[in-house]
Amino acid sequence: MDAANRFKNPENTLGDFDTETAARLIATVADIALIVDRHGVVQDMAVGNDDLPLVEGDNWLGRHWNEIVTVESRSKVDVLLRDAARKTPSRWRQLNHPSSHGGSDIPIMYSTVGVGRGDRIIAVGRDLRAVAALQQRLIEAQQSMERDYARLRQAETRYRVLFQLAAEAVLIVDAADLKIVEANPAADSLIGEHAKQLTGKVFPDIFEEDNNQILQTLLFTARSTGRVEKIQLHPAQGQPPLTVSVSLFRQGNSAHFLVRLSAMQAVQDIVESPKTRVDVLAVIDSLPDAFVITDSDGLVLTGNRAFIDLVQLVTEEQIKGKSIGQWLGRPNIDLNVLLSNLRQHGSVRLFVTTLQGEYGAAAEVEISAVSVTGDAQPCLGFAIRHIGRRLSTQPSTGRELPRSVEQMTELVGRVSLKELVRDTTDMIERLCIEAALELTGDNRASAAELLGLSRQSLYVKLRRYGLGDLTPSGSSDGH
Repeated sequence: MDAANRFKNPENTLGDFDTETAARLIATVADIALIVDRHGVVQDMAVGNDDLPLVEGDNWLGRHWNEIVTVESRSKVDVLLRDAARKTPSRWRQLNHPSSHGGSDIPIMYSTVGVGRGDRIIAVGRDLRAVAALQQRLIEAQQSMERDYARLRQAETRYRVLFQLAAEAVLIVDAADLKIVEANPAADSLIGEHAKQLTGKVFPDIFEEDNNQILQTLLFTARSTGRVEKIQLHPAQGQPPLTVSVSLFRQGNSAHFLVRLSAMQAVQDIVESPKTRVDVLAVIDSLPDAFVITDSDGLVLTGNRAFIDLVQLVTEEQIKGKSIGQWLGRPNIDLNVLLSNLRQHGSVRLFVTTLQGEYGAAAEVEISAVSVTGDAQPCLGFAIRHIGRRLSTQPSTGRELPRSVEQMTELVGRVSLKELVRDTTDMIERLCIEAALELTGDNRASAAELLGLSRQSLYVKLRRYGLGDLTPSGSSDGH
């Protein structure tokens, strides 16, 4: 210890500081304190924190310090004993003791100092469980953030691929100042400028001045209704007339227009282009998330490989013509809800349900869907994401209660009301019994009294849930 951090005149200021006072002081300031000899054998101990769940804490006397710590901490014990021989406080080092409840090890930070003639060593310990819990929460938060970042990167990659490969010209326009935020390469030939040169331009400026009134009406209608289909406009560079479709969407606190452009004489060629069809289908089929296209009644027209795997089938022919509702967790109910919202709003986001495979495998999924209308046959697109593999940010505890009414109501339609009430009642009953046994130190007579049960009724419930040792030698009735 640095001389500047020591008492300046302990002989006068501490006075007749006897051993009894020193013992009380050490026991008060430390969560746990050990008195060991120079060989490391525990001679005496004091526990200042009654919450420490240490194994056989009363039986440490006479045992070597190495025997009461975990294997990886034994080398640190030797270092602490060696440092204490110098008669100055050692560096703080973390040792782990086994838990009396069979759970995680108990981390204790120790510092040692030699006293007397060098044959006694005082080890002062501080409980690090609160710090360890904070570290664990920090790690879980970091992991959760990394998973979120990974999902965002994957979503951005999919968006970039689709945006760049799309044969249809697409512009993203800021709804506030009408400046073009982004343009894909397909807009080059239609507008006559490179996509990068389009970025930052005012959207109406790329069309002839005669179209200003039509544009103002177009954008006003898009703001009011959310979508405008197929308005004919003329580019300012003298290019052939374009068909313009506008949709309004929000990103954070700002609104944007999604503008789709297509040449009047080339619409059919673009749709029927073999290369375009191959490129788009290859991207969709390679997506890690399931993607399905159905008709307006939910009958499957096509689906990618991820969807075929989720429903436990082999070929695309096996899903064509079938209703997507037959694989949803709540038959007919989920599909009717989706179709109703698609007809009313045009899109559905983050609809949580389950997907049932042909051979009984169930997967928690999140569905986003869109209704596509136009001159061609109307269809519905479903993007289905498997969310069952997501890691929870909360530590798992065997069987836990639903954390919200929404989580409980999500089970409606998957299990009967009778089963839902019975399972929830059993879970609550088991948790209450476990809590009572823990509060009473496994004293079943006290636990029965705490729960308002007879001892016989408690034993019946213990056997039912398989709790505790029910043999006569293992009972703890408190008598």
